[in-house]
Amino acid sequence: MFEDIKLRTRLLLGYGVHVVLFLGLTGVMYGTTTKVLGTLKEIEKVQAVVIDVNKATLYGEKMVRSFRGYLAVQNEVFLEEYNDGAKLFDIAIESIEKLINTPEQEELLNKMRDTKNDFQFFANQVIKLVKEGKQNEAVSVFNTGKGKEFVDEFERLSNKFSSLEKIELEEETQGTQKNLIILLWLLSIGSILLIFISISVAVKTTGNISKKINQVTENIVNFSTGISTTIIQQELTAAQQASSVNETTTTMDELGASSQTTAEQATAAVAAAKKALSLAEEGTEAVDISLKGMASLSEKVGAISQKIARLSEQTNQIGNISQLVSDLANQTNMLALNAAVEAVRAGEHGKGFTIVASEIRKLADESRKSAEKIYTLVADIQTLINSTVMATEAGTENVESGVKISQQAATAFNGVKEAINNVVLNNQQISFNVKQQALAITQVVDAMNELNTGAQETASGLRQTKQGVQKLNKVSQELKSIV
Repeated sequence: MFEDIKLRTRLLLGYGVHVVLFLGLTGVMYGTTTKVLGTLKEIEKVQAVVIDVNKATLYGEKMVRSFRGYLAVQNEVFLEEYNDGAKLFDIAIESIEKLINTPEQEELLNKMRDTKNDFQFFANQVIKLVKEGKQNEAVSVFNTGKGKEFVDEFERLSNKFSSLEKIELEEETQGTQKNLIILLWLLSIGSILLIFISISVAVKTTGNISKKINQVTENIVNFSTGISTTIIQQELTAAQQASSVNETTTTMDELGASSQTTAEQATAAVAAAKKALSLAEEGTEAVDISLKGMASLSEKVGAISQKIARLSEQTNQIGNISQLVSDLANQTNMLALNAAVEAVRAGEHGKGFTIVASEIRKLADESRKSAEKIYTLVADIQTLINSTVMATEAGTENVESGVKISQQAATAFNGVKEAINNVVLNNQQISFNVKQQALAITQVVDAMNELNTGAQETASGLRQTKQGVQKLNKVSQELKSIV
């Protein structure tokens, strides 16, 4: 059944399979990449929540530290730092509130806000007593342990909040890894399938086309050789007639009419060959269109590479954020260490603050470890993205191979066009020779016997010429049908 399909249809079917497979693979890759991008955005949001929770913790500790400093020395600088810590705490809580989306997170956030408000109410009472000169009463209220309760409760809530975010971050990261693995498998399987089908279609199509064109070309050469031999015989016969015939007879007129008919048939053969040449040129144009289509496919593969590069840039940004969190944890650790030193210097009054500083250092260490773990996951994602880029480059090489095959087909069409052009020239030469033969017949003056003999030879040659032209027409029709 494939043998009866026209050349243009074969090429369209061959490249159509490539286009359909590539579009399907591109669609699946686009959907998977979109999922990965969505997951990365969720990871960014979780990172932002962790950062804001750490900020709120720092600002809460700043409130406690400044409150104690003011209670100890009644310096207004500590009071200003206390108020600044409260404002910054509220800003951090508002930022967290915009990012969270689960009831459990909202409940923890409300508890953190309530704990801060309770401590602020307690601290404002003590500050009011200090400003009223009731130092001993203020110290008594402070010694009730409200400050330590605030720190412990806030630390508990902060740790629980961080645990929730860590779980969510692990879930989002696992989802990203799963989607990237799916994308990698799709690229690998799709590329292998596309290569296999491309090679199969190319081998099948080029084999049939080459076989058919070779057969037609061989027939054209054989028929052209036969026509040339017949024409030579006609020229010899016409020369003999010219030397023996002195005047034209009715038989010569009939032979002249027959020669005219042969010339008309040769002219018709020229027209048919020109039409076949036009169709061959159209086939060449179709191959050029296929080349442009393959170029478009190459551009789309390039666009996919750019999107994957963009995904790599965003992954690097996540790594930078993780590094920033790690740096912030280190700085917090240093601040806690300095606070512990100051607490030791304070002696008996700084024992409670020493415990707080130790807990802050533990919290900073945990934050740093989490950031390092995130940075490791980002590195794994970057490795998978690089593998995806390599697979996409392999797809680009396959498209370039398809372009080379199309160029070879274009070269084959050019060869067909040249062969048909030669047929046109040969037919024109036949027409010219037949006209010369008719002119020679009009000059035949030999005797009637020689005239009859020459006429028979001429008729035989013309019959052979007619048969050759008919075969040539048939070959031209075959060439037209495959084009």
